[in-house]
Amino acid sequence: MRSVEEHLAGILSAVPLLPPLDLALLEAQGGVLAEPVEAPVPLPPFDNSAMDGYAVVAADVAGATESDPVTLPVVGDIAAGDVGVSAIRPGLSARIMTGAPIPAGADAVIPVEWTDGGTATVRITRPVPPGHYIRRAGEDVPAGRVVVEAGTRLGAAQLGMIAAVGRSRVSVRPRPRVVVLSTGTELREPGTPLAAGQIWDSNSFMLTAAVNETGAKGYREAAVGDEPAEVLESIEDQLARADALITSGGVSMGARDVVKEVFTAKAQESVVFSRVAMRPGKPQGFGLLNGTPIFTLPGNPVSAFVSFQVFVRPALRAMQGLPPEPLPTWPAVLTEDVTSPAGLRHFVRGRLAPRQGAYEVTPAETQGSHQLWSLSSADCLIVLPEDVEAVPAGTQVHVMRLPS
Repeated sequence: MRSVEEHLAGILSAVPLLPPLDLALLEAQGGVLAEPVEAPVPLPPFDNSAMDGYAVVAADVAGATESDPVTLPVVGDIAAGDVGVSAIRPGLSARIMTGAPIPAGADAVIPVEWTDGGTATVRITRPVPPGHYIRRAGEDVPAGRVVVEAGTRLGAAQLGMIAAVGRSRVSVRPRPRVVVLSTGTELREPGTPLAAGQIWDSNSFMLTAAVNETGAKGYREAAVGDEPAEVLESIEDQLARADALITSGGVSMGARDVVKEVFTAKAQESVVFSRVAMRPGKPQGFGLLNGTPIFTLPGNPVSAFVSFQVFVRPALRAMQGLPPEPLPTWPAVLTEDVTSPAGLRHFVRGRLAPRQGAYEVTPAETQGSHQLWSLSSADCLIVLPEDVEAVPAGTQVHVMRLPS
C-alpha cells in the first residue's frame, strides 16, 4: 500500500497549473489573482472631508463655546466631486459634504451637528484642532503600494479594492471546471421511484457541492451504469469542457469495478489504481487523460468524501496557484475511547464542542464507510496516525474541521 503522503505527492506533481486569463472584474470573482495589483495614485487622491459640515481655519474657531459661539460667513457649498470653491481665507467658511475636496486655506472640518446649519452664515459652538475630520491624501493607500497580492482569491472586498485603484480588468487563474460522475447500475436519480436493489445517487451531489466549497466550479453529470463502453464514452465526452474529472465507484477489487476495468482494458498507464493506507478510502485511482486530471474515488459515500478532502481539495487548490493545504487542523481532547486499525491512517467522524478555552471531540456512534448520516451530522474528522491502535478518552488528538 502507498502512504497518504505518497499518493498526495504523486497527484500534486502531476496536476497542471491553470493558465491565467485576462478578465473583467466581475468575471474574475472567485478566481485567483495571477499578478500583484498596485495603486497608481494615492488613495484618497486628495484631502477630503470625513463629515458633512463646514470647512474652516481652525484658529478662527479656537474660542467657540455653546454660550459664546463663533459666527463665520459661508462663501459657498462644496459637494463631492465639486471643485467650484477652490480656496478660503481666514475668517470665512464653506459648507462641505462628505468626500468633497478640502479647499485650499482650510485646515479643519466642523460637523454640521456642532453648528446651526446656516447657509449664509454659520454659528459654531465648539473648537477643533487642525486636521479635524479631514481624510488626508494617501492615508488609505500610498501610490505604488501593492493592494492585492498575487495568489489571492478574489472576493467582494478585493474586487472593490482593485476597482478603487482604477483597474477594470485583471489577470486571474480561473476557477477549475470539475465534472463529477457517479457509476453504478443500481443508482437512480433522487425524486424517482426505486426498484428492488436500487438506491438513489448521493455521491455526485455531495462531491459537486464539495467542489464548489473549494472555490472551483462543480458540474454534476447523471450517473452511468456498469457497462465499460458507456462509462468510457461518458468520461471522454467531458474532457473538452473539464479542467478535472471526478468519478465515484468502480475502483476496488470486485468483478464489476467498471472504472478500473475501463482503464485497465485500454492499457491507460497514465491512470494508476492504488491501495492507500487509510480508512475510509483505501482504493484510489488518479491519472491524466489528454492532460486533464481524473480522480477515481471509491463508491462508498464516506470513503468518497474523505478521499475528496484529503486528495482532491489540495489538488484543486494547486491548479489555481494556491498552497495545496489540507482542511484546517485543530487540537482537541477525546471524550471517548477510540480504536484504529493497525497500519492505516484513520479518519473518524466526530463533533467538536468548546471546553475551557479549548475543544473536545466526540466520535460519531457509527463509522461505517456506507453510513452517510453520521457524516452529515459530523463537523470534523479525527485523524488517527498509522501507528495508533487505541486512544483513550482524555487524549489530545488532531481534527480536520469540515466546511460548514
